[in-house]
Amino acid sequence: MVPLMGMFRALVSWLAWPGLLAVCVVTTEKGFALKQPQIGFYLTYAALTAALLLLERWMPHEVEWSPPDGQLAHDLGHTLLSTTAVQGALVFSSMVGVSLGFATLSGAQYGIWPRTWPMWLQVSFGLAVLEFTLYWAHRLAHEWQRLWYFHAIHHSVSKLWAINNGRFHFVDALKSVLPGIVLLLVLGAPMDVLTWLSALGAYIGMLTHCNVRMRFGPLSAVFNTPELHRWHHSRDTREGNKNYGESLMLWDWVFGTWFNAHQRPPADIGIAEVMPLRFWGQVMWPFQRRRGRGDGDSSKEALLF
Repeated sequence: MVPLMGMFRALVSWLAWPGLLAVCVVTTEKGFALKQPQIGFYLTYAALTAALLLLERWMPHEVEWSPPDGQLAHDLGHTLLSTTAVQGALVFSSMVGVSLGFATLSGAQYGIWPRTWPMWLQVSFGLAVLEFTLYWAHRLAHEWQRLWYFHAIHHSVSKLWAINNGRFHFVDALKSVLPGIVLLLVLGAPMDVLTWLSALGAYIGMLTHCNVRMRFGPLSAVFNTPELHRWHHSRDTREGNKNYGESLMLWDWVFGTWFNAHQRPPADIGIAEVMPLRFWGQVMWPFQRRRGRGDGDSSKEALLF
């Protein structure tokens, strides 16, 4: 019985990442077919979250990451704040695009976007374009100190799991997402493509941060898998300042930052700075650091406010 369970876990470890992503793509496509892409996305995202949380309990990658870290409310707070900021900025960008004549929500033909291509090819092309801007936004956040203060919110966690994949300072989120979206609008990408890109980014982001024992093989040469992202969260900058791609590793290969050592990534992750424990302290911390203040919060109370 035990050997059979071990074999089953091994099979699941190989199939979980591509299998879950494939199911997400299929259900999202069903949402488009039913002309309810947003509902399809939300249902799919909720199901993916539930599946990963169950897998994290059943077969965790790092057992020491399983206990609560006291940051659940903060992770959710940053996710909600950054998501709200980005969605508001996207609506504004679309409105500006309409007024300038190079982006429209009505589906009119404009720009140089290859609208005659099949949707899967348009999405693939759009993903490569979007990943280029995400790559450099992410890399600059590691190499430019003032941007790092905002990005450090994401890296300040002591464990990786499905819920903290959206833990971004709202300024960091805006800085990362807007350039690519504006570029796609300028090129004339239709809203269906933008919706697909948003959905795929959300699914892969959730998968990337999950604490599930998985095997990847050649997938890590193409996609940003948990295997690669665990190295990115290393305290050692020789390992952490690598693997900047959000969904694809294309531009990491082009610019020489793809990294995957033949050993287990470190379980001790985090940042050198002292991060406040309170939520609003974390939100204000980057601004205080820019003014030469904000050395952290010595309070042991992990409060939301």
